[in-house]
Amino acid sequence: MTAWRFIHTGDRSPAENMAIDEAILTAHSEGLVPPTVRFYGWNPATLSIGYFQKAAEVDQEAVAREGIGFVRRPTGGRAVLHDKELTYSIIVAEDYPGIPRQVTEAYRVLSEGLLQGFRALGLEAEMVQLANDEEKEKYASAGSAACFDSPSWYELVVEGRKVAGSAQVRQKNVVLQHGSILLDMDTDQLFRLLRFSSEKLADRMKQSFLKKAVAINDLLRGQGKEIVTITQVEEAFRREIALGLGVELAEAELTAYELELTDRFVREKYGAEAWNLRR
Repeated sequence: MTAWRFIHTGDRSPAENMAIDEAILTAHSEGLVPPTVRFYGWNPATLSIGYFQKAAEVDQEAVAREGIGFVRRPTGGRAVLHDKELTYSIIVAEDYPGIPRQVTEAYRVLSEGLLQGFRALGLEAEMVQLANDEEKEKYASAGSAACFDSPSWYELVVEGRKVAGSAQVRQKNVVLQHGSILLDMDTDQLFRLLRFSSEKLADRMKQSFLKKAVAINDLLRGQGKEIVTITQVEEAFRREIALGLGVELAEAELTAYELELTDRFVREKYGAEAWNLRR
């Protein structure tokens, strides 16, 4: 069985987390490290926005007041509040056997282990396929700035609500997919950090969001089941991601080169206003 790296970098700062993902992508593109699955957390809790998202959609005063970190991701999508969650990244060359060239099909392949991870926790997860007008209408979004507002092709839902938010970018002939697996979700806080033209609109968007997004433990509570810990979630998803990819995940650490790249990307990119407030 093919061996990929598995790295758990623990809780890191917003800039470090994005820098590490890019450092792994760069090292892999240069043939210096194998395909890699990484698990991580955030310290402090952080609001991340998508590459194309306008920073003006975020209330920076609220972010500072509540002690929340802030960073722009290299991937697309909308705002995510990273707190009580497992964050994952998968980094693999575009020409790796079995990785489709199409972005949506690559989501399907790379997310198979995520699907099985939710099922291993006792949740009836399924992949969204927006193949007809009925499905598109079912998952239509009111259009808030929040990432979990609606699912895209092959994203994961339970009881019709989104349970994982993933995004993908391709650079240097490498695919980087990363995303959030929420144990619990503070929707009130998320919406306090975003700007809206009126309180009425904010409330309407929040109510819509609650119908379309859900965290693992909210689902388990609703089913009368025991909630899960971060350790249980990590164990389930590490096992199922390996099975979904058909690989062995070998424990490893970042190389000296990746650490050097991480420091540089923090200084020059993810820790700088020129990047985070660029739009």
